[in-house]
Amino acid sequence: MSTVDIGLAENARNAVAEALNATLADTYSLYMKTHAYHWNVTGPQFHTLHIMFEEQYREMWAALDEIAERVRALGVFAPTSGKQFAELSAIDSADSNPPSASTMIERLLADHETLIKRAREGLSTAEESGDAASADLLTVRIQIHEKTAWMLRALTQ
Repeated sequence: MSTVDIGLAENARNAVAEALNATLADTYSLYMKTHAYHWNVTGPQFHTLHIMFEEQYREMWAALDEIAERVRALGVFAPTSGKQFAELSAIDSADSNPPSASTMIERLLADHETLIKRAREGLSTAEESGDAASADLLTVRIQIHEKTAWMLRALTQ
């Protein structure tokens, strides 16, 4: 394989890819939890939450490919197994028994906030490394998760 020569030093590319892989793992874990909640939500808000969770997991599904492809553009491999995702993610998987709808909302809100904070760390790494493309990708991810967190938070008030 040829050397990656995109104007970023190897250590910078590796640092940014590591941060992106953390965001990728968090996104994957949150995608899976949101999809499981979509399937299993019950109660008076069923229809609203079922649709909202679907919108959220579909958006994250598309983002997974974009993040992983950026990691590959940096010349680093993306995680290839559930075990790797679990090791890299700061987000717990969904419970084996679905919680109440209100608990689902609270957990998803906390998870989006966790993802936002970790993506901000990655953004700092990308900016310090001079990687504008990764910084741009992470900025968009932060914006999307902040909007989702705001919407979930509104359901708790």
